[in-house]
Amino acid sequence: MYRKANRAQLSIEEFFLPFGGRLSATNRWVKMAKLMPWEMIEDLYAESFKDVRDDGRPPIPARIAYGAIYIKEQENLTDIRTVEYITENPYAQYFLGLSSFFMEPLFDASMLTHFRKRFTPEMINKINEEIYKRSNPPKPPDDGKNDGSLILDASVAPSDIRYPTDLSLLNDSRENTEAIIDSIWEATGRSGRRTFYSRKKARVRYLEIAKQRRPRKHQIQKAIRHQLSCVRKNIELLDSLPLSALSSISPWHLERLSTIRKVLYQQSTMLMNKTRSVEGRIVSLRQPHVRPMVRGKARNPVEFGQKLSVSVVRGFTFVERQSWDNFNEGKTLIDSAEKYKSMHSVYPSAILADKAYRTRENLNFCKQHGIRLSGPRLGRPKLDEAASDRAQTYRDSCERNVVEGRYGIGKRRYGLGLIMSVLPNTAETEAALNVLVMNVAHLLRAFLRLLSRWLIKLPFFCFFVRKPAWA
Repeated sequence: MYRKANRAQLSIEEFFLPFGGRLSATNRWVKMAKLMPWEMIEDLYAESFKDVRDDGRPPIPARIAYGAIYIKEQENLTDIRTVEYITENPYAQYFLGLSSFFMEPLFDASMLTHFRKRFTPEMINKINEEIYKRSNPPKPPDDGKNDGSLILDASVAPSDIRYPTDLSLLNDSRENTEAIIDSIWEATGRSGRRTFYSRKKARVRYLEIAKQRRPRKHQIQKAIRHQLSCVRKNIELLDSLPLSALSSISPWHLERLSTIRKVLYQQSTMLMNKTRSVEGRIVSLRQPHVRPMVRGKARNPVEFGQKLSVSVVRGFTFVERQSWDNFNEGKTLIDSAEKYKSMHSVYPSAILADKAYRTRENLNFCKQHGIRLSGPRLGRPKLDEAASDRAQTYRDSCERNVVEGRYGIGKRRYGLGLIMSVLPNTAETEAALNVLVMNVAHLLRAFLRLLSRWLIKLPFFCFFVRKPAWA
């Protein structure tokens, strides 16, 4: 029978600390603090500062800068919530290297953007490799024989943009050019109408098509032509203004105007040539570096973000290449194999990858170094080898599920499924950090499994049951 307990809230002075006013050594943040190579992080952080003057304001320490962005990705928080989390959690402050608990925020939430700029993706990958080397010390090679397996795959880390359409992109371009004209109109000394068309009618014509569930093709093209003419007239008006007025445009507006000019050229080219693709196609004015990635998936045939080529070794994930442009992931196999050799002194005995990696160059490289590349043998299959090939292919596919599981964890538990950073370099850092956070969590789970196996072997262990705190 359930018995109702006293629901009166205790005062903060009456709250009991089970660890006697000290932090518990079994807390996850305490364990993660021991896994981090803080000396290496300090050295990498110091390299990002070029100014050696001593009379300026001292920078925020490396442990606080790195720890803050790590906590953000570990807990999948926003920048503002990250500052609040650090302010409220003494274990998080211990992870940042503080000696006592601070009740005030350590920094403003906007500083997290600068922290991500200081720690480049290359730095995060070096830290990731250092954590792996410390947890997996290299073994002496056994007569130079290949050992271990290397799993390769590629995926896309989507960016936080609205699903792009040509009509919505042109409407945003029109509204942005109108805002630029309004910001410098007083400096031009002109009077009267600021645009050669009615803004209200242009908005209405856009909404007539945008609100339809399935507009017809000729209706969409007609609306695109109208928005193109509006954007073109606004840019012509800006080009005709005197230099004194154009000098008052803010740098942010100048960058946005440059992006709009590229969008106008791309959309005009596609409309003229009756195509739906163009080189370097822009799909977002706010993030012009984002490109469409055709993946061919049933749920998301096209994704918009950065492409990641990753490798998995003993459950650890490493980023092999990051790019905002689409690339053939098969070209990263040789570099990944050489990186594996530099870390383990030998090549892997097997590389498990999909068909995109089975190029002739990769096959010759694997044959030269005695590496088995997953997939069917070249040439006509022999009858006595058909059964063994099928069994080996099945085992390889089962082992390759590890990398799919890593993608699932990164995109569902962490922030790899939707990168919130806007700048290209900070977005790459955020994606690399998500991979590092996954590896640290994997390492903690591995230690916990080893500890549980050791405890189970102890006599009479099953008779010791810990009483819950609320009992």
